[in-house]
Amino acid sequence: MAKMTLEELRKLRDTKKGEIQKRDIAGKNSQIIIGMGTCGIAAGAKPVLDAFLKELDAHNITDVSVTQTGCMGLCYVEPTVEVLTPGMPPVIYGKVDAAVAKTIVEDHIMRNKMVTDHVFDRPSTDILKDGGK
Repeated sequence: MAKMTLEELRKLRDTKKGEIQKRDIAGKNSQIIIGMGTCGIAAGAKPVLDAFLKELDAHNITDVSVTQTGCMGLCYVEPTVEVLTPGMPPVIYGKVDAAVAKTIVEDHIMRNKMVTDHVFDRPSTDILKDGGK
């Protein structure tokens, strides 16, 4: 690997700081959680994660964190993505690709409208209120 100049190192540092900021959940209104277990990665979760980051940047959305988790238990519909937004129930989307990621950002994040043809799981609100009894 060739030596980097001080300016190149500074640019790299700034890029990495921006990436880390997108993964920080503190002070964010919404969360996008990508299932990155072995099954998710094999099904294409990494390009999906990249698509979410790109789409959020394209719309200048800074109050949404993008993080990753292990297997969500829905291996048959990988890649899976959980979206948590205020005023809406938690939703797990399945069979997500770059095009679906774009739709999720534009509809779910920006318009508070679920992408119903990709919803595969959402907890029942009465179970959540009852504490699971």
